[in-house]
Amino acid sequence: MTMIDGAVETGFEPVREAFEANFSERGDIGAAVCVYRHGRPVVDLWGGVADPETGRPWTRDTLQLVYSATKGATTTAAHVLVQRGMLDLDAPVAAYWPEFAANGKADIPVRWLMSHRAGLITLDRPVPLHDALAWDPMVAALAAQRPLWKPGTAHGYHGRTWGWLVGEVIRRVSGRTPGRFLADEIAGPLGLDFFIGLPATERHRVSRMVYRQPEFDPTTVPAESVPEEFRELIAAMGDPDSFSNRAFAVTDPAEIDFNSPEVQAAEIPASNGIGTARGLARMYAALIGEVDGVRLFTPETLGSATEEQARGKDRVILLPSRFSCGYMLPTEDLPMTGPSAFGHMGRGGSLAFADPEHGIAFGYVMNNIIEGAEDLRASTLVEAVRRSLA
Repeated sequence: MTMIDGAVETGFEPVREAFEANFSERGDIGAAVCVYRHGRPVVDLWGGVADPETGRPWTRDTLQLVYSATKGATTTAAHVLVQRGMLDLDAPVAAYWPEFAANGKADIPVRWLMSHRAGLITLDRPVPLHDALAWDPMVAALAAQRPLWKPGTAHGYHGRTWGWLVGEVIRRVSGRTPGRFLADEIAGPLGLDFFIGLPATERHRVSRMVYRQPEFDPTTVPAESVPEEFRELIAAMGDPDSFSNRAFAVTDPAEIDFNSPEVQAAEIPASNGIGTARGLARMYAALIGEVDGVRLFTPETLGSATEEQARGKDRVILLPSRFSCGYMLPTEDLPMTGPSAFGHMGRGGSLAFADPEHGIAFGYVMNNIIEGAEDLRASTLVEAVRRSLA
């Protein structure tokens, strides 16, 4: 039986029960969950094994790479700049980043870039991985890239490119890399354990990810056996030229080892954020209210940052999705605690969000990367939070 450490306030016991069941029934190896309510922690739990190769236990301060849940932190950094009057969401990206105007992109506003409507999901010519990690070659390639659809007419998840695109806007406006800006202006004031660009001094705290392959390859299933609403997606998964595959093939090699020290030390603002569930929950709590004297967003900024910008069928995921300027918004398939919630999920299970209606901020991180619809760990925890609020 996995040992669970931490604390849960009275009334939130269902979250502990669900967290324990994630280990015994749903495959968690090492994980943490944290919930804030009205600016204070009511759940802070962790347990399991941080590194299955060595047996190192998961402790209170274990750090975890959270894949696309990183986008929530990068989005927050951009909106802090908006709040300070340094960034205009309706200004052309090229007003801040002149090279971006190439190939018909002069009029794309920052708003479209952040809400996955720019049509820049991939590169016609992927860049070597070491160039992507060095930053400048990747943003130069994106500045020269042509949109793959008429910007503003549709949305499609910019799974990898989004971080360099929005990150370069942050860098041009603030004079600091997105990871440095996050450290100085968000993580520092709030005392967050969260990094984009991991310092070498923190490397020993990072959990090692384990990748669980799907039990079967859905592309091998006869089309008539696949529910109609998923047939297009399954077909796209088997097509290397589909948007669904190309959006995650912007480097050469396309597959990135996110356990590698070099990848973790670089800044990939779409997908290599590393932190704790506590750090994520605390950041989201400070977006909707005050946390130990710090509030990141004014009510006006919160409204602007979470206003829906895109909804409907996603040209990359090929399923319905909803976005504000950077944050994911709730859908039937994305578990959050209410219709006013906003946040971001990450590959393999991580999830962080805030729900201003209920005063809730939530963070869940884990090292067993499970792909596909069978992963119910985050949704089970969110449902337990809902029951605790009833």
